[in-house]
Amino acid sequence: MKKEEKTTPLRQRMIEDMRIRAIGETTQKGHIRAVKHFATFLGRSPDTATPDELRAYQLHMTDTEVTTSTFNTRIVSLRLFFGVTCGREEMKRYMQFRRKPRRLPVVLSVEEVGDLLAAVPGPGLTYRAALGISYGAGLRASEVCHLKVVDIDSNRMLIHVDEGKNGKDRKAMLSPGLLDLLRDYWLEARPEGWLFPGKPKINPLSRRQLNRAFTSAKHMAGINKPATLHTLRHSFATHLLEAGTDVRVIQVLLGHSKLSTTARYTHVATKTIRNTVSPFEGLKQLQDQTLRRGLV
Repeated sequence: MKKEEKTTPLRQRMIEDMRIRAIGETTQKGHIRAVKHFATFLGRSPDTATPDELRAYQLHMTDTEVTTSTFNTRIVSLRLFFGVTCGREEMKRYMQFRRKPRRLPVVLSVEEVGDLLAAVPGPGLTYRAALGISYGAGLRASEVCHLKVVDIDSNRMLIHVDEGKNGKDRKAMLSPGLLDLLRDYWLEARPEGWLFPGKPKINPLSRRQLNRAFTSAKHMAGINKPATLHTLRHSFATHLLEAGTDVRVIQVLLGHSKLSTTARYTHVATKTIRNTVSPFEGLKQLQDQTLRRGLV
């Protein structure tokens, strides 16, 4: 049996600081994990760190080839720890975010999504329904896993997302086809609390389990793109954009706080690009008209 880790007064204070700021439980755990990683590197209580030691830690992460995403996530956690919990605002001057190259998101075609969902492993419809929500409503993996049965509102055709990213609640769309899939799943599994219960049933399905199901389905469907579970969310947004949905509506459905975050999908909406008339065509028409007038 795993021994329960003792909560130090310093850690308890940081937890309280995060609670005051209404930071979600999952995000809280991520911040605690990041500070613990720094403390392990330091070899003593992290609140005693010096600017030089903070610099050495950042160099250590660079030398060990930590990803840009992980690097920046840890810096966010340390800024919160030093700036709020320790009251050492000046330490923020010694923390640098790493610039992340802006890559276009990988997107599956509608046909590829169909093939993938058809190849989702069993037993039963659990994973097909869960991945169906990820694509059909554009939910993040953690949001899918933490859905409850009562979050499915078939009367208003909405899905209630409780405490999504940054602890924000929102409403997601529930299409008739997705509702049919969920009803088939419910008749089969009869979930009562969590929509997708894990083992034991008092816990929700884990993101790791859902990721494994996605990866298995992707291989079975013969999809060679470097797609991840989050690709279903990217595909949801891109396909809506290609269907003519206003980007501001998509922003609300995805729960993005900034329109610029949603706008990047305009760069991968190939159908929209193909159907857009270039201003060169207007120039060509003008040139043709001028040429015809000269021949008259």
